Amino acid sequence: MNTNKVLQSVAKIVDAYKVKLFSVADKEFMLTPPLGGWSYSEVYAHIFDASLLSLLAVQKCLNGEGLIEKTHFGAKAILFFGMLPPGKRYKVPKRLMDRVKKINRNAAQQFIADFELQLDKAVSQIEKANPTLKVPHPRLGFLNAKQWLRFIEIHLNHHLKQLGRITHAHRMSN
Repeated sequence: MNTNKVLQSVAKIVDAYKVKLFSVADKEFMLTPPLGGWSYSEVYAHIFDASLLSLLAVQKCLNGEGLIEKTHFGAKAILFFGMLPPGKRYKVPKRLMDRVKKINRNAAQQFIADFELQLDKAVSQIEKANPTLKVPHPRLGFLNAKQWLRFIEIHLNHHLKQLGRITHAHRMSN
């Protein structure tokens, strides 16, 4: 896994979130889609909260707080292919679902800024991280620092596609 490529991809995806954030009207940003599901606001709250939590896992790996465990084959496949298996709806773990809430555009901007700041702090250390030290992910099992970074990329991209589905749903209802 090329860490620099993953970091460039994450930066590009985050830029797309920033563009989307300002391309949606304030009212629509908070509005639940006509067929249900999360609003733009809730997606931003979830994805950047989850990304910050993932960076905490990265930091634990960097601090030597991980365990020596194997990474599950399914997790390796997701990390290799760079996407969650298609056609499946994923349930957010309850402890994360309880953290999802509607936030305003300013809070979304702050989440993004916080994520970028924490990512910048971790970047220089990730390449040097011990690959055998891993921290558990709620669904994928144990991941090392580089795997967590790859997961962040995949997860950000997954929810960016969700924003596209929300846009489509709003257009279809008008």
